[in-house]
Amino acid sequence: MKQIIHTDQAPAAIGAYSQAVRAGNTVYLSGQIPLIPETGTLVEGDFSAQAEQVFKNLSAVIQAAGGSWEQVVKLNAYLTDLSNFAQFNEVMAKFVPQPYPARAAVGVASLPKGALVEAELVMVLD
Repeated sequence: MKQIIHTDQAPAAIGAYSQAVRAGNTVYLSGQIPLIPETGTLVEGDFSAQAEQVFKNLSAVIQAAGGSWEQVVKLNAYLTDLSNFAQFNEVMAKFVPQPYPARAAVGVASLPKGALVEAELVMVLD
């Protein structure tokens, strides 16, 4: 059985997907790009500003699912320019406590709405 997770504190889906789906004690969060939840527009600023908004959006969905960053076991990041990898790590460290989850960082040609970064994750609830 699956449970759909939704919060108004994160951007509404811009396609045919849910913000997150819980199956048993595992929660799968869809990718978040740096959209401002209230307006659905891309946050202004450089890569770091966009990455910070991505983590704020993920945080809101994590909270709506009843979890915390400590329960995240896997994070996938998609960057349109892998030279931003170090900046992504810096922003991630502000939100995600050690020990860090497993992670992949993938360079992509483009992302929805011209975003520079997107991230998705898997969380296991206690």
